[in-house]
Amino acid sequence: MKLKYIQPKKLKILIATFTMVGIWGIAFGLVMGGQKASMNYFMIVVLGVVNLFLGAFMTYLYLTQVRNIDPRKDSKYKRKK
Repeated sequence: MKLKYIQPKKLKILIATFTMVGIWGIAFGLVMGGQKASMNYFMIVVLGVVNLFLGAFMTYLYLTQVRNIDPRKDSKYKRKK
C-alpha cells in the first residue's frame, strides 16, 4: 500500500500532538482513576493509548517516506527557452 507524500513539517507537528495528548490522557486517566474509580477514566486511558499508537504510526511514516521528484513538474528542471 502506497501512501501519499506528506510534508515533514506537518508530520512533525502531528507526531508531537499525538504523543503529547496521548501521554497527557494516560497520566490524567490514571491519576484521576486512582482517586475515584470510573469507566470514564478508563476510556480516557484507552484513548491516550490510541493517540500514542497514532503518534508511532506518524513517526513510522516520517522515517520511511521518500520524496520522488518528477522532473516534468519541478520548475528547477524545466528547460529554458
